[in-house]
Amino acid sequence: MLNQTPLRFLTGTAAVFVVILGSIQAQESEARPNILWITSEDNGPHLGCYGDEYATTPNLDRLSARSLRYARAWSNAPVCAPARTTLITGVHAPSLGALNMRSKINLPEGMRLFPQRLREAGYYCSNRSKEDYNFHKPGKIWDFSGGKGHWRQRAEGQPFFSVFNFTISHESRIRTRPHEAVHDPKTVPLPAYHPDTPEVRQDWAQYHDKISEMDAQVGGVLAQLEADGLADDTIVFYFSDHGSGMPRSKRWPYNSGLHVPMLVHFPERWAHLAPEGYEAGGVSNRLVSFVDLAPTVLSLAGLSIPDYMQGAAIAGKQATPAPAFMHGYRGRMDERYDLVRSVTDGRFIFIRNYMPHRIYGQYLDYMFQTPTTRIWKELYDRGKLQPPQTYFWETKPPLELYDLQNDPDEVNNLAHDSNYRAVRERLQDAQREQAMAIRDLGFLPECELHARAGESAPRTWGAKDERYDIGRILAMAERASSWNTNTEAPELQPHRKWMQDSLDDPDSAVRYWAALGVGILGPDPEHPKRSELGKLLDDPANAVRIASAELLIRFGEADEREDAVETLLECADMTRTGIWDAVLALGTLDALGLNDPAISKALGDLPLESSAIPDKFRGYVGRLIKRMAARN
Repeated sequence: MLNQTPLRFLTGTAAVFVVILGSIQAQESEARPNILWITSEDNGPHLGCYGDEYATTPNLDRLSARSLRYARAWSNAPVCAPARTTLITGVHAPSLGALNMRSKINLPEGMRLFPQRLREAGYYCSNRSKEDYNFHKPGKIWDFSGGKGHWRQRAEGQPFFSVFNFTISHESRIRTRPHEAVHDPKTVPLPAYHPDTPEVRQDWAQYHDKISEMDAQVGGVLAQLEADGLADDTIVFYFSDHGSGMPRSKRWPYNSGLHVPMLVHFPERWAHLAPEGYEAGGVSNRLVSFVDLAPTVLSLAGLSIPDYMQGAAIAGKQATPAPAFMHGYRGRMDERYDLVRSVTDGRFIFIRNYMPHRIYGQYLDYMFQTPTTRIWKELYDRGKLQPPQTYFWETKPPLELYDLQNDPDEVNNLAHDSNYRAVRERLQDAQREQAMAIRDLGFLPECELHARAGESAPRTWGAKDERYDIGRILAMAERASSWNTNTEAPELQPHRKWMQDSLDDPDSAVRYWAALGVGILGPDPEHPKRSELGKLLDDPANAVRIASAELLIRFGEADEREDAVETLLECADMTRTGIWDAVLALGTLDALGLNDPAISKALGDLPLESSAIPDKFRGYVGRLIKRMAARN
């Protein structure tokens, strides 16, 4: 055969043919696919191709007909910044210390984001139009990032990775008025947890209107790809950045806040890189979440996947078996602290609330701009609602379990149903194992995280690093959140004693969770350290002082309560402490609902802003102070 004959024995056209053939084969082996990501904001799988009969999404439906549709895709975080942080790093945001909405941490030295790796391999990488990451950038990420980002700016013949992100479906667009509804509000389907009012129907109909506008924008990009003659050379992904922008979906790690549409199209030329069983118009039940997409892109580009990435590639030569679980997380949302983790096996979702003493619907200035949020809270305050529409405005159970097949709205909590005990324990174990495996940094109070990190990257703290003893801290957090409505229940007494015994632990994070837990369950008056609770207000860690202040305001003597209020007000001055100390202190003070003219006056004297605070979260302290002033 020709390709087995040594070149030195060939002459003339035969030799030329071999050289050309070898050149073509080399080019083919080095060729890399173009990769196009089309993303949208704040929308769940409310598309026609996902069976939503109310939706009008012809372009995405056509894309689905020639793509693989993922039925069980998650964003990991139910809000943009931590979701994008997970997406671009291939590392779970809590593992980086980058969970909280609008925050900045340092990445480990040498950690490169996957577009940087693509650029090093010769790709042109463009991003249109949002970054929004919770970390300091490790150098130049994109060749071009901004409103004019496009593959058309690359060099001739250069492979590209391009992101087109559409914001028309964002939460802020759902509530923009005036708006003339295209989808009929009278026929819009409503989830069981929302009240049936004109305002709610208008918001849901407008949400669908905006999805239709987004669908048209998607069609425009796909038309450009065809016009440029690139459709046959480009792998196309479509997905949204998290679930619906409606309240109790966005910001909440329920399935409704994490479930996203995901379509992936492989042209014939690159079919060999497609997932096993790929079929145009097919459906995959594989569990896939945002942490999987960075390793997937590297696999498609033929690049090695770094060991630090925590996801599983779904396609390409380095595709891996499907994971058994997907994980979700919620931390501070703008100016309000919370801590929630969730896990699903695709059928059931388990949720662990580590701050069950806080209501679901803590007041967020941005969230309350949506008419649905305002009317929902108003009806609750007037006693006009019945379960499950009341749950969002009440304190949380520590454990939640929902059957997504039979209860897609996630309102029938099975966590304590004996028939589902094995399911709950299996998912609860998976959630705990995940926290340990990724060294989930969310169990450090945010002010404590930054105090311990300094200029270092929290992700670099190893298993023996004294800055983060995850095992002991997680164990105390679990005890602290073992709350129920009967705080005198016998099974809670060991938790209460253990937490009071730990109030002088050498680790400030353990002390924080111990103080928080005693404040939730109430102190044991017979405990030998009961008389020493007031000393906690002098703790060197502000997080411990703040948790202890809440404990004493709830359960202390008059003089202890007075000292506790002074402690909170002192910590609320961000020019003396720091913004995350102040946000924690003010949120705690607001949750206590104290109506005292002296407190109101002291709040009025606090600084509302600081030039030392980055713009993205500079207004958080002012929002909290203004909220309390308006309430009083």
